[in-house]
Amino acid sequence: MTTEPTGFLYPFIDADERDTGTLLADLAASAAAKMAESKNLRASTLAQCAATLRTAGEAMAHRFEQGGRLYTFGNGGSATDAEGTAELFRNPPRGRSLPAMSLVEDRAVLTALANDVGFDLVFSRQIIAHARPGDIAIGFSTSGDSVNVMRALDEATRRGLLTIGLAGYEGGAMAGSDAIDHCLVVRADSVHRIQEAQDALVLELWSVVQACLLQPDVQQPCVEQPCVQQPCVQQQGVRS
Repeated sequence: MTTEPTGFLYPFIDADERDTGTLLADLAASAAAKMAESKNLRASTLAQCAATLRTAGEAMAHRFEQGGRLYTFGNGGSATDAEGTAELFRNPPRGRSLPAMSLVEDRAVLTALANDVGFDLVFSRQIIAHARPGDIAIGFSTSGDSVNVMRALDEATRRGLLTIGLAGYEGGAMAGSDAIDHCLVVRADSVHRIQEAQDALVLELWSVVQACLLQPDVQQPCVEQPCVQQPCVQQQGVRS
């Protein structure tokens, strides 16, 4: 079998594979299985997190209506999710364009903070610089334990922001944190599948926000169902 560092992705591929037909069939079957797994996880996660998505989206809509701004952040693949989320809210395919900023976009700021004060503070220092009470912070972490993400969410809470965390596995530190108003946990142990499901959560969250902003008064509940604790969700100290 392959000894390549990425061999875990396709363990059935032999380094000396010569049977092209069998190899292509195995690759196709593997891709189909991954697609089915991802589809099923996205569907089950959306169903389990539906109540929290509704309440979090409604709270976000109220903040946006009052002039709030969204800040997103994460590391690695989660950094790209943070960028994509900010872009979705800023330049949506439909509905209202909303103020949003990804804290991973400015490489000069990131590297300056990492060099001068440490990587653990690269997001929290930007929250201090940019955010104000009434804004929104969304942190992404597949493990739920990213130190710099948690530091930023802690700082956001101290400054009166609405905080939302997206995590995988069992939720990690995010799931038990008083600094997170709404925590959405993808119950899976594959980083790839977790991030795919988190993308689906973000899209649904954005859809709820847009629907709420169409209501005549977003200070009133825009959904009928109350927030009910779901297996994939831990909620702490909701302020809005």
